[in-house]
Amino acid sequence: MLDTAFTLLGTPVTWLEVLAFVLALANIACNVLEIHWGWPLTVIASGLYAWLFFASKLYGEAGVNVFFAVTAVWGWTQWLKGHGDNSEARLAIRQLSRRGVGVTALAWGMLWAVCAVLLRSITDSDAVWADGFVTAGSIVGTYLLARKFIANWPVWLIVNTASIALFAFKGLTLTVVLYAIFWGLAIWGWMGWNRRMTVRLPALVHAAD
Repeated sequence: MLDTAFTLLGTPVTWLEVLAFVLALANIACNVLEIHWGWPLTVIASGLYAWLFFASKLYGEAGVNVFFAVTAVWGWTQWLKGHGDNSEARLAIRQLSRRGVGVTALAWGMLWAVCAVLLRSITDSDAVWADGFVTAGSIVGTYLLARKFIANWPVWLIVNTASIALFAFKGLTLTVVLYAIFWGLAIWGWMGWNRRMTVRLPALVHAAD
């Protein structure tokens, strides 16, 4: 899997990166369209990316992809099962409160510091702060996505922008392309979720009446 499949812009691309690329793209498309099958695809794609990033000495990214794979099972149940005491109430797209935005930003900052310290202490990473920033943001984004908070999309926009620079630095050219596509899909997802939430709110008000 670590053999070269082809060369892109002068950089070798492995079969592992190709397979992870395809599955990750399918996974994000499912998330944008609110298709729950994106979560099992996350398990497979994240496992492959954990392998790829570990081989590239991006240990924070490797670790967070293991996190993605594990929490994808939880995310899948959240999307299927619903919330509260009513198992029939499917999770709906929601906005974060002002307090929620503050807590999210604080959590990201604290996780960033923790990740950077761990990477500096126990790995030979050559991109401690960049890797830690992306890792922390990915954890926050995954939680928001699993709970269907629309704020997950702006979080992913920031994470994807930082990831493009990080992966370019590490020579993972196809993954740079993937994250550039992710950036566009995050815009699409943000717009689509906003539109669907706007459509559903009048229906809920009418049902309550």
